[in-house]
Amino acid sequence: MNASHPSNPSLRRLRGTRPLVAAALAIAFATPVFAKDDSKMSADLLAAGNAPRTAKTSWINSNGATTYAKVVIVANSSDPDLVALRRAIVANGGSVFYKYISVSGLLAMLPLDKIPVIATRADVASISADRVTTRTYSAVELATGVSETLRSSYDASTRTVSADGRNVGIAFLDSGVMSRHQALLDANGKPRVAKSVDVTALSTSSSYSDSTNSQKGKGGSWAVGLDYTIAYFPGSPTQQVLDQALDSTNDKFVDGYGHGTHVATIAAGRGGYRTTDTSGVAPGASLYDVRVLDAYGQGHISDALAGIDWVIYHAREYGIKVLNVSLASDSTESYVTDPLCRAVRSAVASGITVVVAAGNYGVDASGQKVYGTIGSPGNEPSAITVGSANLHGGVLRSAATVNLFSSRGPTRGGSVDANGIRTPDNVLKPDLVAPGNRILGALATDASGKVLNTIAASYPQLVVMPDGTKTGTQLLYLSGTSIAAPAVSGTVALMMQANPGLTPPLVKAILQYTAQPLSGANLVEQGSGLLNVDGAVRVARTLRQDIASAIDAKTIVAGDPLLQSGKQAADPNTILANASFPWSRLAFAGGTQLLGGTALLSSYQPFFDPKLSWTGQRVRVLTPTYWSGNGYPANTFVRSFTETTPSTQNLVTNRVVSMTGLVGASSVTGRTGIFSPTAQVASWAKAGSGVSLSGGITVASGLILSEGLILSEGLILSEGLILSEGLILSEGLILSEGLILSETGSGTTPGTNDPAVVGEN
Repeated sequence: MNASHPSNPSLRRLRGTRPLVAAALAIAFATPVFAKDDSKMSADLLAAGNAPRTAKTSWINSNGATTYAKVVIVANSSDPDLVALRRAIVANGGSVFYKYISVSGLLAMLPLDKIPVIATRADVASISADRVTTRTYSAVELATGVSETLRSSYDASTRTVSADGRNVGIAFLDSGVMSRHQALLDANGKPRVAKSVDVTALSTSSSYSDSTNSQKGKGGSWAVGLDYTIAYFPGSPTQQVLDQALDSTNDKFVDGYGHGTHVATIAAGRGGYRTTDTSGVAPGASLYDVRVLDAYGQGHISDALAGIDWVIYHAREYGIKVLNVSLASDSTESYVTDPLCRAVRSAVASGITVVVAAGNYGVDASGQKVYGTIGSPGNEPSAITVGSANLHGGVLRSAATVNLFSSRGPTRGGSVDANGIRTPDNVLKPDLVAPGNRILGALATDASGKVLNTIAASYPQLVVMPDGTKTGTQLLYLSGTSIAAPAVSGTVALMMQANPGLTPPLVKAILQYTAQPLSGANLVEQGSGLLNVDGAVRVARTLRQDIASAIDAKTIVAGDPLLQSGKQAADPNTILANASFPWSRLAFAGGTQLLGGTALLSSYQPFFDPKLSWTGQRVRVLTPTYWSGNGYPANTFVRSFTETTPSTQNLVTNRVVSMTGLVGASSVTGRTGIFSPTAQVASWAKAGSGVSLSGGITVASGLILSEGLILSEGLILSEGLILSEGLILSEGLILSEGLILSETGSGTTPGTNDPAVVGEN
């Protein structure tokens, strides 16, 4: 798309404790309808209610007499069906379009002036505008040559594999996946996309009549006094009609934007159909296409939430173990309340490993480094958040750097107290980086192969057509953290194939522990380092294969051995391309803790339980409940989640090494704390430095008896470091399409002669 496209508004970065979003005008109000500050409402919703004139946006509409807003209401209720809240919404002139399972909440429409009424209810935790989401747009590089994605033990010529992700399902929350592209066929020429659904139907109009009680398209309705969530249960007419309505398997142009198809092939493409192999990391995995973005790369929070719902609901039925999320929404909310973060947290609690792109806001408009620009849901602590690395056109990992455009941590979403004081979360992110620069993947077209997707049509110079216009053979160059994330998703599929008993937090710890620290980049630029497929799979193969089931059965306790009988811990070094490199031997835990030592992976750590949510001083247990009775298979279809606070809980065992105190207070100029070079900290870990935790880390009487890495706000301000308080744009868009030059070879990135990169902004 070009810069004049209507989906391409200009970016505004507002740095302050209470940023507001107010757009130009369509509807007038004599006086503001909201209080000046309400901690239950998102900033953009408050802005809309407080503005003397409020724009008509995708989530605000007027019928002339009444102005309505589409909102996501997160509940604070023990009733999984939220009956009282739904009735209150309808009684106040609104409608309920969808009840989520990943989040205890609703997609609803309310008169704007009735939102404060609903916000005062005790069973309401937060209300967020159903703002637009968009993918973490690809930084498009004008370059020549071929870059191959990482793969593990896959020979396309002989079709022999030792690890290809088979029997593992990966779901893609994106713009769609072209199932007939040759890169996504199996060895017999059959599509590996097992299912395609289009959940954008929930926020757009449809031809389905109200009499069907279908939820498809009802999110696009502005009709008053309706509740489309009545009589929903597995196998019900409502559920059957919904599934049928969302099925997009036979759509003529499945990926009109082109992003999702490219992403899918990085994770799991089978590129042996052409001379220059472009295979992805897990070419045997099964793929699940969950379309939440339209032909311009845009969607709504409600679409993304419903997409995560679909994955959670069907995960055990279809064998979905991994969810790739290469999209983002702007948010100044804490991960605790942010709807997308809560949904990801629920997915992890149900046993799904969620991989999220960090975002592409590593530099500001003047080309300066910016910290604190991780988008939502990349700021969710339980997600595996991935930044982008540049291998500079080669295969030598020692020359790799972190892309300047790759978003840095710490996370800056935060909570606001009763006095209006905002406290950022400051969670350590990203978790690691992966190749995301000049990556060749599949190009989506229509069934004829002649009509290109929006990206390719706008940038034809990026298109590679090895077989002319033969359908399902065209390729495309893309870059960005959204292209780096699926390399990690594919790696997770290989790990789950090697060891189905791994849990999401254990997967994250292995990925970080085995990563290769890159020279010059710190902990909140690269996390623990560059993705190491070899190391991650080797560690997975050494561990017990019953870990997840033992956690569910409560037959494993803190400190129990994780190594399989007769297995030894994997050698913490990897040899690739005749070059050896050591692993980081580091992992983030609890959002602010930096841990290491052999005991971290050789003995059971209670925070490996995916139901345990631990960040800083906050510990919760998130437990899925399942539909039962009426012949449903046991523990298969998730109905809702319950959240409890443990009074006593061991989190980390003794003998695990804490590096937290070793790195010191956080100073960007001193290169300490969260700004410590990862390679330096890794060298300390290798040398056995750090503090062995004699008592581990424990919750007692609801308090964590250990501090993590603390980010001093005053110290940061005194050093002049730029921290973003959230990326705020019109209608809540994040990463709106635009063109920037990044890593041009002008000296901003030492040692690179790369040509100009057309980036994502």
